[in-house]
Amino acid sequence: MSLAPYADLLRRPGVLRLVLVALVARIPHAATGVVVTLHVVGALGKGYAQAGLVAAAMTIGMAIGAPWRGRRVDSRGVRRALLPSVIIEAAVWVVAPFLGYEALIGAAFVAGVFLVPVFSVVRQSLGVLVPLGEQRTAYALDSVGTELTFMLAPAIGVLIATQVSTTAALVTVGIATVGSGVLLMWFDPPTRSHQVAGAGEAGSTRSAPAAARADLASARVLTPALLAVLATAVAASLVLNGTDVSIVASLKGWGQASSLGWMMALWSAGSVLGGLVYGAGRRTVHPLALALTLAVLTIPAALVHSPMLLGAAVFVAGLPCAPALSSITATLARLVPEERRGEAMGWQGTAMTIGGSLGAPLCGWMIDADGPGAGFLTAAVAGGLLAAGGLVVLRVSRDRSVAVSSLETAAVS
Repeated sequence: MSLAPYADLLRRPGVLRLVLVALVARIPHAATGVVVTLHVVGALGKGYAQAGLVAAAMTIGMAIGAPWRGRRVDSRGVRRALLPSVIIEAAVWVVAPFLGYEALIGAAFVAGVFLVPVFSVVRQSLGVLVPLGEQRTAYALDSVGTELTFMLAPAIGVLIATQVSTTAALVTVGIATVGSGVLLMWFDPPTRSHQVAGAGEAGSTRSAPAAARADLASARVLTPALLAVLATAVAASLVLNGTDVSIVASLKGWGQASSLGWMMALWSAGSVLGGLVYGAGRRTVHPLALALTLAVLTIPAALVHSPMLLGAAVFVAGLPCAPALSSITATLARLVPEERRGEAMGWQGTAMTIGGSLGAPLCGWMIDADGPGAGFLTAAVAGGLLAAGGLVVLRVSRDRSVAVSSLETAAVS
């Protein structure tokens, strides 16, 4: 594997700085879930199910707020769109450690609605900083960076919560969240071609005349093609969240809960390796095919009976993870004009949230009924059926489009 494509990518103006800003700005988001859970279970003395309700409230808020926050970025620009998020997130997370359980649920929902849209802004900016031919590499690197963040941030959150207090951890999350918003506002990454010097060579809509771009901007965002990509995001997220729950259940069932850290690291390492290889390659794979591969490679984890074999299985299962997520983003960026890309990235976040909300409880229910292996198998089957169904629909729609085009050509002639 040659790393030359990544070296070429990072030499492009603004890309290296954007990648570094993204790594830092995503840390509080990646640490929030585990910190909130530890606070509810520890400081508030509630159970894990009640901690799950707080997480669910935040998740619902994120699903509602992501497209809206994206539209604000499209219409107002990064700085003006992020300012309300920074102010409200600061207020929520500063008072959150001192709220009762019921009030914390409401605060978590508000925090989700106004979550600083780090992920979507970074991906929007990559879409205009990087030429179309290099965007697969760019989004693969972005997915790898996300994996690294989610490997590091929860460990930091747990360390502060256990060595200091969950109150300190929540306040730290709040400060870091506000800091990430301020950092993005200061950096103000470009989300439009005209904001970038030499704009003529980058995004797919740059060469279009202004009138054509205006027509694209007024078009519907949720087209059938985009809905297929969003369905892929649901499938991938369902598999990933179901696998997450199943790993925890497997290790607890074997009395090896202390191995959770290195098991998750192996899973993430597979994703990092897969993402680097995919981004350095020359072939683009449709996200539906990658999501189906992700589902299929999860099946072996359902058949193992020891931590060592599970480690090998989850490493292999992780290989298509970053490629699938980066392919989803790259395809979405090609389908949507940059004038509406923020909203589309928001819908991607909503789709991932829906998949996660389905995957964890569905697989958890199957684990309770038939054991951890059933959790892995359920994630694989459910995600695989979604991806396979999407491939069938895509093929049918393409055949129909070809038939309609042929009829129109025949009518004209």
